Parts: sequence; C-alpha cells; structure tokens
Amino acid sequence: MGSIHIQLGQLMFMLATIGCVFNLAVGVDTSDSVWLLKFKSQLDDQPGALDNWSDASDVCTWRGITCSPDQTHVMSLNLSGLGLSGSISPDVARLISLETLDLSSNSLGGAIPSELTQLQNLKQLLLYSNSLTGSIPADIGLLRNLQVLRLGDNILGGQIPHSIGQLPELRILGLAYCRLNGSIPAEIGNLKKLNSLDLQRNSLSGIIPDEISGCVELQNFAASNNMIEGGLPDSLGKIVSLQILNLANNSFSGLIPASFGQLSNLKYLSLLGNKLSGEIPEALNQLVQLQSLDLSDNGLTGRISLSTTRLTNLQVLILSDNQLASEISADFCSPSSNLLMLSLARNKLTGNFPLEILNCWSLQQLDLSDNNLEGRVPSSIAKLISVTDLLLNNNSFSGSLPSEIGSLSNLQNLYLFGNKLTGEIPVEIGKLQKLSQLYLYDNMMSGAIPNELTNCSSLTQVDFFGNHFTGPIPSTMGKLQYLVVLHLRQNELSGPIPPSLGYCRKLQLLALADNKLSGEIPPTFRFLEDLTLITLYNNSLEGPLPQSLFLLKNLSIVNLSHNRLSGSIYPLTGSVLLTKLDLTNNSFSGLIPPRLASSKGLIRIRLANNQLSGHVPPELGQLEELSFLDLSYNNLEGQIVSELQNCMSLNHLLLGNNNFTGVVPTWLGKLKEIGELDLSSNGFSGTVPAELGNCSSLLKLSLSHNDLSGEIPLEIGNLTSLNVLNLQKNRLSGTIPYTLQQCKKLYDLRLSENLLTGSIPVELGTLSELQVILDLSNNQLHGEIPVSLGSLMKLERLNLSNNQLEGEVPASLGKLTSMHVLNLSNNHLRGKIPSTFSKFPVSAFSGNDKLCGSPLLSCSRRSDRTHLSSNAVTGIVVAIVFSSTLICLVMLYIMLRIWLNWRKVAVSNLDHGTNEFKKGEDTKRKGEYWKVDSTGSASSRDDHSSTKTCVFHLKPDAMA
Repeated sequence: MGSIHIQLGQLMFMLATIGCVFNLAVGVDTSDSVWLLKFKSQLDDQPGALDNWSDASDVCTWRGITCSPDQTHVMSLNLSGLGLSGSISPDVARLISLETLDLSSNSLGGAIPSELTQLQNLKQLLLYSNSLTGSIPADIGLLRNLQVLRLGDNILGGQIPHSIGQLPELRILGLAYCRLNGSIPAEIGNLKKLNSLDLQRNSLSGIIPDEISGCVELQNFAASNNMIEGGLPDSLGKIVSLQILNLANNSFSGLIPASFGQLSNLKYLSLLGNKLSGEIPEALNQLVQLQSLDLSDNGLTGRISLSTTRLTNLQVLILSDNQLASEISADFCSPSSNLLMLSLARNKLTGNFPLEILNCWSLQQLDLSDNNLEGRVPSSIAKLISVTDLLLNNNSFSGSLPSEIGSLSNLQNLYLFGNKLTGEIPVEIGKLQKLSQLYLYDNMMSGAIPNELTNCSSLTQVDFFGNHFTGPIPSTMGKLQYLVVLHLRQNELSGPIPPSLGYCRKLQLLALADNKLSGEIPPTFRFLEDLTLITLYNNSLEGPLPQSLFLLKNLSIVNLSHNRLSGSIYPLTGSVLLTKLDLTNNSFSGLIPPRLASSKGLIRIRLANNQLSGHVPPELGQLEELSFLDLSYNNLEGQIVSELQNCMSLNHLLLGNNNFTGVVPTWLGKLKEIGELDLSSNGFSGTVPAELGNCSSLLKLSLSHNDLSGEIPLEIGNLTSLNVLNLQKNRLSGTIPYTLQQCKKLYDLRLSENLLTGSIPVELGTLSELQVILDLSNNQLHGEIPVSLGSLMKLERLNLSNNQLEGEVPASLGKLTSMHVLNLSNNHLRGKIPSTFSKFPVSAFSGNDKLCGSPLLSCSRRSDRTHLSSNAVTGIVVAIVFSSTLICLVMLYIMLRIWLNWRKVAVSNLDHGTNEFKKGEDTKRKGEYWKVDSTGSASSRDDHSSTKTCVFHLKPDAMA
C-alpha cells in the first residue's frame, strides 16, 4: 500500500509539472479564458460571432481579444458592432490587465456592473450605442487611468457621479443621448486633460458651473438639447482651446457674454433654441477662426453688427427666429467673403431689400423669408452668381419679378410665395436650367404662363396657386420630364388641359382646380403611373372619363367635383390605394361600382349631386376606415343596406334627396362616431328609432321631408352634442319631448309641419345656444307661448305660426335683440304686441284677431272696433229688453193718468160751456198740459224732434 501511495504522488507531481510546462508554453493565464467564457455565457450570440471562443483554441486567437506582447494577459476586449444582446457579466472585471473594453454598438441591456471599477489598468471604456439601463457606477472615479469614457446612446438615468472629477487622465467623456438628470457636477473642472465633453440630449438641468473653466484643454463642449438654464457663464470665455461650443436647445437666458469674443480658436458656435436676449455682441467679430454661427430661435434684438469682412472664415450664419431689426452694418459683406449660407428668416426686418447682402458673391443659400421687407426685388440680385437657394417668401415685396433673375444660372430653389408680386413671369426664367423648385403661390401675378418655363428641364415642383394667371396651360408641359408637383389651383387659366401633360411621367401631384379649364380629360393621363393626387374641381370640364384612367394604380386622392363630367365613374376604381374620392356636382350616371370597396383605405366618398341610380352596394360595408359617405341628391333607391353598420368609423352619412324607402334602421345607433346624419327628402316611413339616442357624437340630425310618424323619442335628449335637429315635414305626433332641454348645444331646431300637440315645453328656454332658428310652425300646439323663450338671446328666427297658441305675446320676447325674422301668425293670441316688435311686418301677426299694437292697429282703435262675444251680446240684449219693458210700463201708467184727467176735463166742459174752455186755456199758458193723440204718441212741448221711446210717440196737444 505504501508503494502505491508513493506512485500516485509521483504521478500527480509529474502531471503538475507537465501543466506548468504547458502553461509556460501557451503563455496566458488560464483564468482569463475562464472569466471570458463566463462573460460569454451572459450574452446572446445569435449571429455566432463568438463561435471560436472555446477551450479548444488559444484565447489570444479568439475574436475581439488582444493579448499583451508576451501573450500572458488579455489587454483588450473589442466586440463592437457584432449584434450581441444579453447583459454584461461582472466576471469581465476579473481581467485585471484589461486596458480597453469596447462593447459598443450592440444590443446589450441591463446595468453597467459596478465591478468594472476594479479594472485599475483600464484606459478606454466604450459601452455606447446599446440598451443599458440603470445609472453610471458611483465609484467610476476609481478608474484612475481611464482616458476615454463613452457611455452615450443608452437608457441610462440618474445623475453624473461627482466622482467623475477623480479621473485625472480623462480626455474624452461621452454621455450623450441618454436620460441623465441633475446638474453638471462642478468636479468636471478637475479634468485638466479633458479634450471632449459631450452631454447632448439628456435631461440635465441647473446651470453650467463656473468651474468648467478648469478644463483648460477642452476643445469640444456639447450640451445641446437639455434643460440647462441660467446665464451663459463668462468663464467659458477663458477656455481659449475651445473649437466647438454647442449649447443649443436649452433654457439659457440673459445676454451673450462679450467674453466669448476671446475664444480665438472657436470654429463652431451654436446657441440656437434658447431664451437669450439683447443685442449680438460686436466682440464676436473677433472670432476670426469661426466657420459656423447659429444664434437662431432666441429673443435677440437690435441691429446685425456682425461683419463677414472681419469674420473671414465664416461660412454659415443663421440668425433666424429672433427680433432683429432691419439695420445691417455697411461692411456686412464683401466680394472676398466666404459666406455660403445666410438665414435672417422670421425676424422683424423692414424696409427694402438689404442691398448690403448682395456683396457676398459667394452666397449659395440666402433666406430672408417671413419678415416685413417691401419694395421691389432688386435687379442687382444678379450679383449672387453662386446662389442655389433664394428664399424671399412671406414678405411684402411688390412689383414684377426682375428679368435679371434669369442670370442666376446656379439657382435651384426659388421661393417667392406669400408676397404682393404683380406682373408677368419674365420669359428669362427659361434660362434657369438647374431650377428645381419654383414657388410663386399667394401673389397677385398675372398674364400667361410663358412657354419658356418648360425649358427649365430640371423642374420638379411648380406651385403658382392663388394668382391671376390667365390663358392656357403651356402645351409644351410634357418637356418637364422630372416634374413631380404641378400646382396651378385658383387662377384664371382657360382652355383645355394639354395632352402633353400626360408625358410628365414622374408627376405625383396635379392640382388644376379653381380655374376656367374646359374640354375633356386627356386620355394621355394613362401614362401618369406615379400620380397619387389629382384635383380638377371647379372648372368646366366635360365628357366621360377616359377608360384608361383605370390604369392609374397609385391614385390616392381624386377630386373632380363641380364640373360637367358625365358617364360612369368606374374608370376611377382601378387603384386600391384610394383614400378620398370627390365627384360632387357633375352629371355622372349609372350604378355605384361595387369595386370601390377594393380600396380598403377609403376614408371619404362624395358622390352628391349627380344622376347615379340603383342601390347602394352592400360591399361598401367592408370599408372599415370610411368616415365620410355623401350620396345625397341622386336617384338612388331601395333601403339603406345593413352592411353599412360595419363602417364603425362613419362620421358623416348623407343620403338626403334620393328615393330611399323603408324604415330608418335601428342599427344606426351603433355608429358611435357618427357626427352628421342626413336622411332628409326620401320616402322613409315608420318611427324615429329611439336607438339614435346612442349616437353620443351626433352634431347634426336631419330626417325632414319623409313620411315618419309616431312620437319623437325621449332618447333624442341623450344627444347632448347635437347642434342641428331637423324633423320638419313628417307626420310626427305627440308632444315635444321635454328632454330636448339636455341638448344644450342646439343652435338650429326645426319641428314644423308635423302633427305635434300639447304645449311648447318651457324647457326650450334653457337652450341658450339656439341661434339659427326655432321653428315649431304648422302643428297643433296649444297653450301659451312660454315666457322662458325670452332667454334665447342669440335667436335670429322664431316661427310659431299656424298653431292653436293663445294668451298674450310674452313681453320677454321683446328682449331678443338678435331676432330678425318672427312669425306668430294664425294662432289665437291676444293683447298688446311688445313695442320692440314694431319692426316686423303685419304678416308676422296676422290671423290673431285679438292682437293689437304696432305694426297692427293701435289697441285704442282696436277697442272701438272690438266685436263682443256672444255671452256679452246676450247680456246686453237682456238688459235692454228689461229696461225698455220697465220704461214702457211707467209711460203707460203716466198716459193712463193723463187720459183719466182728460176725461174729467171733457165732462166738465160739457157741463159748463165756454167758461170752462177759457179756464183751460189759461191753465195751459201757466203750466204744462199733455194730451195723447189718436196714434197713442205724445211729444214734448219744448222738443218737437225728440227720439222715439218704446212704442209711444208723445207730442203736445194740438190746442197748445
């Protein structure tokens, strides 16, 4: 047994010796391979980039590995751009000799292992362009030998560690395109050797610390697109090594420090998109190395004090979007200038074109757009012999375009839109062989479009919208083989569309609407295979559509409305990419092609005011994106196809003025997006479906001029967004639903010419937005006009005529100062009309016999002519008969007494002869004496013309 133990020990010793010899032969420490394989195990190597990482090969031959010269240690691990994912294993920190770790441009996630701070020999840590999360390790300052730290373009958050200032050898710090917050640590100023500091596109706030001036070797400082605020520190002016300073798109305020003029090596300065104010410091003219200066989108004021004669290397100067005045220094430009781009757009420049600029003959891009410049475009514009882009749009330039514009042989883009230019396009424009974009829209130019324009063989976009051009479109348009956009809308062009236009085979947008074009659409349009938009509306085009239009497979937007086109619309259904089709106001006939449904992206179909017939194709129900369907004013018939309920995006459904029949479908209540529903002037019958109350987005509902019956459903009150409700000219009955008070946004309400009964709901007075009209006429409404209607202060028209309304016209209606049309005629109204209604015609109140006041007869005259009621007449007659009877009885009694006295006198006369006669005569002279004659009448002695009383006529005795 002892010998066996001795033999085993010897064997182990021999194996160990062999292992040592092998390690010495191989060179590298075997532990590095172990840690690398553990590192690999955390990666997802789908591309197989690390397939040669195995025990079977020398680690120094593995991909991305660089060993020390003596092959004993791994010095560099570079796996940049290999498409790796997964996470970074902390085991990589066991590679203690590592000087470079480059895992950039992969898809690595997870956090940056804090163990990496153990790599004391690390000089370059490159982890940028991954998907790393978490924060920057707080102990990053332990990497004392680190020279390059690039962690940008990740999802890192948190703050920049203060320990970053403990990296004395650091030269490049790249933390851009992350989500870092907090402020820039003052410890940054300790990095004496820092050459580049890139903090762009984070969420950094606070101020720039003055300590940054300690970075005495800093050449590139970029902190754009953060939330840094405060003033620009003067201390930045001490870093004379700076070549690039980019602080754009932050919240810096205050003045631009004059100390920036000390940055004698500065080549690029961008302060755009801040809140800087005051004038541009003249000290910036000392930056003789400056090549690009961007101060745009601030609040800078005053004159432009910069001079390119001093800034001899300046190539780009952007001062747009400020409040700079028009004064420009006299030495702003010189022929020796190197300025290539000048933008003064969107400032407050006034006066004429600044001629000082024209001395910069080197200018290639000049942008003076969106200012208040006026006067003529100078003919000396020809000095800019190198200009490629001339943007003078949105000013007040007037007069005609100078013919010298044709001298700008390098011109590619000419923007003159939004001015007050007049006159014709100079024929010299045809010399601009490089001209690509010509925008003259929104001016007052006139005359014919010159044929010479078609010599500009490089033209891609022509936009003359909103001018007064006349005459024909040049017949030679087909020469413009690169033309992509032709926009001639809203001019006064006439004549036919030139057939040669069909040879502009790259044309994508053709807008010839709002002109006076005539004739037919040329069949050569079949060659416009790239055409996506064509608008020819508001012309006088006629005839059928060319069948070859079916070949235009890229058409997306077609608007041929308001012409005289006829025939079938089928040729426009060849493209399955159609999104908008408008053929309104033509004479198209025949059926609606079911093939329209093959364009699944259709959003708008407008075929109104044509002569289309037949049924609505049920295939339209397949258009899930359809939001606007207008088939009104045609000869369509049948019922509304139920398949349309699948068009859940429908916002406008307009089927009015056709021959549709059947009931109004209840499934309309499922269209949650419907905003306008017009089924007016058809033959619909049945009731108004209560389900319409589910259309919560409905703004306009018109069911007028049909044969609908039954009551107005209470659910209509659920349409709280409703603006217009028109149910007039049906056979609706019952009362006006009080729930209408919930439709607070109604401004047009028409319920006239129905069979509605009951009273007018007082709740209608709460509809304060009613403005256009309230029309309840030609119904069977009764009761009084609600006083609450006087609250409709915006109402312009009120029609309550031809009902059975009674009572007085409420004085509150007189307060409706906006009302200019009123009709209360043919009711049973009474009393005085409010004085403020005197402006309305008599017809507004006719048919109300008991109304008075202007414009009718005054109430006093009306009272004289008032006809009594039958009860009053009966009472009066009874009173007269009673009074007459009583008077007659009294008179009869008196007459009988007189007759009896007369009889006594007569007897006395007979007895006493003439003596009694004399006595009676004397008595007659002294007093009154009455005698009833043979007719039973009597008269007063003093009044022979007195009126008749009862059936007796009294008169004096014949002897008197």
